[in-house]
Amino acid sequence: MKNTENQQWVRLGLWLVVATMAYNVIEAVVALWSGIEAASIALFGFGLDSVIELCAAGLLLWRLWEESRGASEERIEKIEHRVHRFVGGTFIALALYVVIQAGYSLWFQEAPEESFIGIILASASLVVMPLVSWGKLRAAREIGSLALRAEAKETLACSYLSFVLLIGLAANATQGWWWADPAVALLMVPWLIREGLEGLRGEGCCSENLNLARKDGK
Repeated sequence: MKNTENQQWVRLGLWLVVATMAYNVIEAVVALWSGIEAASIALFGFGLDSVIELCAAGLLLWRLWEESRGASEERIEKIEHRVHRFVGGTFIALALYVVIQAGYSLWFQEAPEESFIGIILASASLVVMPLVSWGKLRAAREIGSLALRAEAKETLACSYLSFVLLIGLAANATQGWWWADPAVALLMVPWLIREGLEGLRGEGCCSENLNLARKDGK
């Protein structure tokens, strides 16, 4: 009975990851395009985060697909390590990008243009992403996957990024505060670094977590 329930959660996690990938394709295209058009670091960084999420979701899709096909614990554990560390590395890479670009814009006082498309996108993501993240966190807990948990937290990070992005874009559009865009981009950095380090250091936890999940499922 528990094995059947576990497989149901695996399938749910699988579908949620697929849904995340589909949304992130749209989000990435819109954010990158509008970010370039408006010269917005926060918006362009948001688009890069969507690309990273897309890559992480693709790897996680592989992990969940293997488990749904009844792959061995050893193989799933190896995939788990790879996905978890990849997600951590992508957080660090995005943090570095944001720091460099935001610092450059603040130093040279490059003012971004208004982006109402970006405001709409940030508002939509602020609604969609928390719901998807909650579903993936629940599925991760049920099947004992730190990789799915890490990817779900990256989706949650997208919610946080959506919030700060919305503040920056709205402040620039309504108040003309050009510095708000790079400033709110820098607000993303502490979260990104913390989650990145957690992912890179979480390698030793995956095996224990998986073993406990398998034991409970017997």
